[in-house]
Amino acid sequence: MDTIYALATAPGRAGVSVLRLSGPQAFDIAGLMVGNVPESRGLRNVRDAAGDILDKALILRFPENRSFTGEEVIEFHLHGSVAITKAVSQRLAALGARLAEAGEFTRRALDNGQLDLAQVEGLADLIDAETEAQRKQAMAVFSGVLGELAETWRKDLIRAAALVEATIDFVDEDVPVDVYPEVGTLLAQTKAKMAEQVNGVVAAERIRNGFEVAIIGRPNVGKSTLLNRLAGRAAAITSEIAGTTRDVIEVRMDLGGLPVTLLDTAGVRDTDDIVEALGVTLAIDRARSADLRVFLVEDETDLPFEPENHDVTVKAKVDGTGEGVSGLTGHGVDKLVQNITDRLARLSSGASVAIRDRHRQAMETAVKHITDAEEMIEHGGPTDLIADDLRFSIRAVDMIVGRVDVEDLLDEIFRSFCIGK
Repeated sequence: MDTIYALATAPGRAGVSVLRLSGPQAFDIAGLMVGNVPESRGLRNVRDAAGDILDKALILRFPENRSFTGEEVIEFHLHGSVAITKAVSQRLAALGARLAEAGEFTRRALDNGQLDLAQVEGLADLIDAETEAQRKQAMAVFSGVLGELAETWRKDLIRAAALVEATIDFVDEDVPVDVYPEVGTLLAQTKAKMAEQVNGVVAAERIRNGFEVAIIGRPNVGKSTLLNRLAGRAAAITSEIAGTTRDVIEVRMDLGGLPVTLLDTAGVRDTDDIVEALGVTLAIDRARSADLRVFLVEDETDLPFEPENHDVTVKAKVDGTGEGVSGLTGHGVDKLVQNITDRLARLSSGASVAIRDRHRQAMETAVKHITDAEEMIEHGGPTDLIADDLRFSIRAVDMIVGRVDVEDLLDEIFRSFCIGK
């Protein structure tokens, strides 16, 4: 396998730049550049082919199986000069290292068993996290929580499959007469835990991708003014002329650690203007598909359509001490923001650690096969078909973390039933 290198920090001028080197020749290449490679870390002069000093750097040494990639890894912590990083990179290339491809360090970590597939996805989300809720969610997946859950499900399913397989292939051996009570318990508890995670995937995806909150109401009720107040800038054009907003204006915000996109929509009314009518249709469609709607009204009969239970209805253009909101003066805006934040927090409270549609599909597939196996057990179906469904459920769970060893079934059988004595 090639020894690869790449800049691990952002390109350009900085206080420190980190070049990472990984692969079977990492220590040898580093030795040619710094002389005596430190056992763990130390300051060293980094030299070119002629022996001239390129930089004085902090060198970190990570032995095989104790590094991010699972390979020998050297990190060069250089002064953050573009010229220095370029010179050291050229020296690495001249000594036989190859510039890493996008994501190659993480791919090697996966291939070498340092991370499972879910952790790789968690790392990507962690890097992209913009809010505290996204950071916490991504950190949970990256730290292996989802992988641990999948491993628990996998062990229980393997145990259940091993019990069933034993009744097929080893009927004359020392096997319990009736294994199905234990199989039923294992399947029921595994399916219940998976179903709980499936139910929380939608909320988890909202935390990852962001909630949408639509401001909806009649023309000139103050929707764009309110959006500008919430955004802290002139994100939307405001005018006394009704129908100014034709398209949907989007503003990304952080509300209580949750990623939120506020939508300013066209005023909802009947109109003969073809372009405005298209805007009204778009406004209604986007508002209905949003996670939460803020109905801005001047009286309670002014609703463009019926709110849902978790929506917010607030009176517009209220100043002084009245109950409502004014985007122009800011009256009631803090209270409205807190109200929106509290409702979104409730919507996200059931979020699972499974955060991607791929995770949901894998768990739903596993649950389906477990259900099929349970039904066949209940009705005395063929044992070999029950075993097949359990194998399919194991493969589905394996899709979450990216690997399953088919030999685990035999390992469990030999360990449990003293077969082959």
